Amino acid sequence: MPFAEACRLALDSILSHKLRSFLTLLGIVIAVLSLVAVVSVIQGMNIYVADRVANLGPGVFVANQYGIVTNVKEWLVAKKRRRIVMEDYLAMRENLRLSRQTGASIFGKMDRVRSGNRSMDEVAIRGVTSNMINIRNEKVAIGRYISEDDDRHRSLVCFIGSDVATELFSSPYPIGKTLVFAGQTFRVIGVSTVQGSVFGQSQDTFIHIPLATALKLYGANKVTLAIFVQASSPLMIEAAQDEFRLLFRARRHLKFNQPDDFGIISADAITGVWTRLTGTIATVAVGVAAVFLLVGGIVVMNIMLASVTDRTREIGVRKALGARRRDILLQFLVEAVVLSASGGFIGVACAAVATRLATAFTPVPASLSIPAVVVAVVVSGAVGLFFGLYPASKAAGLDPITALRAE
Repeated sequence: MPFAEACRLALDSILSHKLRSFLTLLGIVIAVLSLVAVVSVIQGMNIYVADRVANLGPGVFVANQYGIVTNVKEWLVAKKRRRIVMEDYLAMRENLRLSRQTGASIFGKMDRVRSGNRSMDEVAIRGVTSNMINIRNEKVAIGRYISEDDDRHRSLVCFIGSDVATELFSSPYPIGKTLVFAGQTFRVIGVSTVQGSVFGQSQDTFIHIPLATALKLYGANKVTLAIFVQASSPLMIEAAQDEFRLLFRARRHLKFNQPDDFGIISADAITGVWTRLTGTIATVAVGVAAVFLLVGGIVVMNIMLASVTDRTREIGVRKALGARRRDILLQFLVEAVVLSASGGFIGVACAAVATRLATAFTPVPASLSIPAVVVAVVVSGAVGLFFGLYPASKAAGLDPITALRAE
């Protein structure tokens, strides 16, 4: 029997029992849907994290008191560490040789900000050095950034995010206008370009003030600094991190067998933690999909066995007319594979719709994974081949005379 003819007969058999075929495929559809959807979301989020969350700038890493904390135990240990203070930053700025520039920042607090009769809650107040605009990926849309003179004189000036400018000022040019927060009045000197959001959280609700002003405002003995280091080139970032770690450990008088009492955060470290997390999620998704595929395969085998029983007389007629054992085997094997692969295609279509809906209506980024689609369809077809082998062998082994007598 030609392969094309076997496929045509298989499709005719599936379409003649639409409800039965759909119920048969349900397990495979769910397996493929869950696998492709999860992999697509993970792939999209990996790209998103690399581009938005871990995007510190070319060759930039951050040293702070906490580092990357993934559990409560690590948080409690990090909380007891010594704070990073202004003297630490100045020492690193003077002694690092593999860095292009070194800056510092402190996170004051989420504060309420007023301008006239307008106010805005939960605005992130950050104290920064004048070179942070070059280290971070922020750009000036209007006005200017904080200068060294602003920092030296502890000026009450601020550089604001685009959301703050939109919310508090009716003018498209708020330079020179004033904001009130933390009991002080600040003059606006610049507005940032729009940075968008990360997982639905706006990145434009911030106010930058000179670092020296922030230390005076919030208390130098109460806050901890984050030191931003830009390596001399992106290729030198690991060497720059090693140099920083060596110098900072020496400054802290740590022995060789003592762990670091500070944390270093880089884009690679963030994406590494994220990849480990998503790897665990993917493993669970594969396990769930495997269970559904096993159940779906068993259902396909049972349905094919029932089909062999229902079509025993047909098999006897075909054999009486000259059909060989391999023709019958091929017919039922192709039917099982087509049936199972159809479930794979339906699952892929459902996953594509789910991916588009997730992207359109949620902050979760998703990108349909073509390798996952190919693997899902191939595996679903392989499930049909494996679980259809026994029913096909049973059909091919029927005695034609006995089969013709079947009612």
